[in-house]
Amino acid sequence: MIADRKRVLAVLVGLIGVVLLAGACHKKKIVAPPPPPPPPPPAAPTVSLSAEPGTIEKGQSSTLSWTSAHATTVDVEPTVGSVQAQGSTTVTPDESTTYTITATGPGGTATDSTRVTVTVPPPPPPPPPAPTVSESTVFEQTIKDAFFDFDKSAIRPDAQTALQHDADFLKDHPDISFTIEGHCDERGSEEYNLGLGQRRADAAKNFLVNLGISADRITTISYGKDRPFCSEHTESCWQQNRRAHLVFGTESKQ
Repeated sequence: MIADRKRVLAVLVGLIGVVLLAGACHKKKIVAPPPPPPPPPPAAPTVSLSAEPGTIEKGQSSTLSWTSAHATTVDVEPTVGSVQAQGSTTVTPDESTTYTITATGPGGTATDSTRVTVTVPPPPPPPPPAPTVSESTVFEQTIKDAFFDFDKSAIRPDAQTALQHDADFLKDHPDISFTIEGHCDERGSEEYNLGLGQRRADAAKNFLVNLGISADRITTISYGKDRPFCSEHTESCWQQNRRAHLVFGTESKQ
């Protein structure tokens, strides 16, 4: 009886040994680690563009300024071209222009735009009209008198030059009528000087008529020595008074 129990115990011990030996001989499995997570996608580019000032007159300039991120190339069009990631440049467009910046990178493309408005300045105001000068003023500023020798009514060379100048002006202003006044110095009687003054006025008139000025435009009158231009009692003063004086407009004929 005791022997049977010993045999059973021995069998059990042997079975346990076999199990333990089999477990010891079995290789342990190696479990592979999980794969790493995929990398995040590249960041999308960002870009901004501005113009200062946004409105200019033709011929003036504006400054374009920009910033960008996550871009490998940055381009501004029109006319500017490839630029750094951030910066500024001056543009002078001839007409209103929309500028567009394009930023390109691994994460895609981004754009932004700004507009520079070009205005054309108004034309300068026309010059003020020249002041209107009356014919009488032009006449007085242009016409020359004819001077005479003492007690003479002949047209001397300097008087011929003056009257030729007058004729040229009068031909350019055919609507002007005028009076030739005959004047004398203070010497001699009043009656004599009235006659001498008239001869001087007539001599000047005839000279102008011979130069092509219509006689219908001319009135003559003599003031003798009554209206002197100079009141001193000297030869230089008397010379100023011996003249045929042309006046704008007409007076009563003598």
